[in-house]
Amino acid sequence: MKKLLVKNIGLLATPEGKSAHRGEEQGKIKFLKDAWVLIEDGVIASVGTSAVPACEGAEVVDAEGHLVTPGLVDAHTHLIFGGWRQNELGLKLHGASYLDIQNAGGGIQSTTNATRQASEQELAAKASKALDEMMGFGTTTVEAKSGYGLATEHELKALEVIKDLNDHHRMDLVATFMGAHLVPAEYKSNREEYVRLVCEEMMPKVKEQGIAKFCDVFCEADTFTVEESRQVLEAGLKYGLRPKIHADEIEAIGGSQLAGEIGAISAEHLIVCPPEGIASMAKGGVIACLLPATSFNLGAVFAPARDMVKAGVPVAMATDFNPGSCPCLNMQFVINLGCLKYKLTPEEVLTAVTLNGAAAIDLADKVGSVEEGKLGDLVIWDAPDLDYICYRVGSNLAKTVIKRGEIV
Repeated sequence: MKKLLVKNIGLLATPEGKSAHRGEEQGKIKFLKDAWVLIEDGVIASVGTSAVPACEGAEVVDAEGHLVTPGLVDAHTHLIFGGWRQNELGLKLHGASYLDIQNAGGGIQSTTNATRQASEQELAAKASKALDEMMGFGTTTVEAKSGYGLATEHELKALEVIKDLNDHHRMDLVATFMGAHLVPAEYKSNREEYVRLVCEEMMPKVKEQGIAKFCDVFCEADTFTVEESRQVLEAGLKYGLRPKIHADEIEAIGGSQLAGEIGAISAEHLIVCPPEGIASMAKGGVIACLLPATSFNLGAVFAPARDMVKAGVPVAMATDFNPGSCPCLNMQFVINLGCLKYKLTPEEVLTAVTLNGAAAIDLADKVGSVEEGKLGDLVIWDAPDLDYICYRVGSNLAKTVIKRGEIV
């Protein structure tokens, strides 16, 4: 049995439980001073304070009085893509909007072209490098979407890459099928046929492949309507894929209401989410997965996170790492923005990037808190307390990252 003992923890900060926290519960964090954590065969065996247990044969890590939290959970990424889109920066600086660039053949379509041209090995190498960087910032679990293939062959290719990374990289990954990310150029004059392709041809093969756990759709002006999104998500349910939805990122066309109606596990973005959308999500038990670095990168407003917490909607936060609207994979920056722009407390933010993020990808029983029986995923921070990592901007404060009981 392989053992790892983390001792001399100045302050251990963690949410508790195996489900998303909402309302006042989102800000309830357990703090333990002078703590220790014992991990056996990758799983947390015990957590305590003061007297450190005798652990013969254990590897010992001295936290040197620093803060320790659960590993961060990035519950929304578009990890698998070819190329980059730095050329769009100048267009944005000259006033072009996200939809302007997309409608001119840039945006998602340009990434789709590059992704189709890339081999599985090329995509895997690129994504593996990104995962290394994410883990260096304290992220230990990642959701990864397909959605830049937009053809059956290439969507399945992206999901195979995610499986390969999950099998061979230290990071734990969860796959989401997102064939309905955009109507590709070859179907622009026949969008109904593309929706049919996603639902009737891609979905059965995704189910047969057995890699994806979720189905996502971009419900937005100039992408997929509410009714098209409903059609996609209901097809996903038929094939055992739990629904997620990109909603209210640019225009509020009804995506957040649909999320509540269909019982989506999460709704993503929600930058311009209206009160009726918040109410629908609260009623439907939907987790709001907010992406503040996207608002920052687009120069957009920030999602009404405080209204969501008040309404009893669990709030998670993630990076939205992608080559266009958010080329950011740093969850520490997300933490900063959660306090500075969403006005969430450090305690609410910690829950958002750990336990609620885990719940948004159906892993709250395995990760997201430092408790017996969960995976031994920890971050030792170069910080004395939780406030410090929320307060410091622009520095990597992850001192030591531990994944399944092993030092990264």
